[in-house]
Amino acid sequence: MTVTLGMTDLEVSPIAFGTWQLGGDWGSFDESEAISAIRHARELGVNFFDTAQAYGFGASEQLLGKALRDGLGARREELVIATKGGLRIDAEHGLVRDSSPAWLRRGVEESLRHLGVEYIDLYQIHWPDPNTPLAASAQALEELVQEGKIRHVGVSNFGVAEMAEFARTRAVETLQPPYHLFRRDIESDVLPYTREHDIGVLAYGPLAHGLLTGAMDEDTTFPAEDWRSNSDLFNGEAFQRNLQTVRELESFARSRGYSVGQVAIAWTLANSAVQVAIVGSRSIPHIEDSLGALEVKLSEEDLQEIGEIMAGAVPVAGPMPETT
Repeated sequence: MTVTLGMTDLEVSPIAFGTWQLGGDWGSFDESEAISAIRHARELGVNFFDTAQAYGFGASEQLLGKALRDGLGARREELVIATKGGLRIDAEHGLVRDSSPAWLRRGVEESLRHLGVEYIDLYQIHWPDPNTPLAASAQALEELVQEGKIRHVGVSNFGVAEMAEFARTRAVETLQPPYHLFRRDIESDVLPYTREHDIGVLAYGPLAHGLLTGAMDEDTTFPAEDWRSNSDLFNGEAFQRNLQTVRELESFARSRGYSVGQVAIAWTLANSAVQVAIVGSRSIPHIEDSLGALEVKLSEEDLQEIGEIMAGAVPVAGPMPETT
């Protein structure tokens, strides 16, 4: 099963394998297990894989490249590989946004080398850079398309005004925004804009970064190197209230023979403006459960009941970590 990603000619699986978890921002993990999960996802029909230069500045891309290259037997043209650029480490300021033509070009070259591929199917600006005119960024990426190093151009974490400005120089083909049951702010303006302009949407975080898996409880904590340790979504009263909401969603899902994660992903994909849900995983059982979401069909009555359950939740709309 594939869908066409917006105005592009990319035929992609509705669930993409995301690799943010493999760059260091989520704590330690078993590399061999992660590679097995990537390969198993491909065996189950996933052809769309999303990563980023800033996910460990080479670590995630190299691991993904290794998993897809070694022992998989897949032809390159059968895979759709997306990555992101426009962030760098500054000695004085730490992680900074940099979508200057020079840094984007360097990022593409480094990503090609880390992934071990000759071209990137979809290259996305990770975050809008206030210090670089969007026209300059757009022109730089168009030149890289003409050179055959990237095939399509997208953006991530952009608002409507930023997409519109970018599009005055070069079409925005895709958008990667955060979107899940606890974070729905893009429904008011961003998704209507992408629908109107045929921009493909690949939503990240459909499982609310683990909260909607049902695996957390009141005693769940995160190591200091895990970004969730400082997120409002996973701390304080909001976390406690939302855990109760997840339990109600679990009951809803269980009564229909699904997991709460499958229902959460299916809810994301039920929005006609969203073509793809990006799901990160470090293990085979997790990716198998997530892919089961494609079998979930939510009726209008189901969506209404989910909405009633979510009425007691604490929505989250604050800034995401810049490595997302």
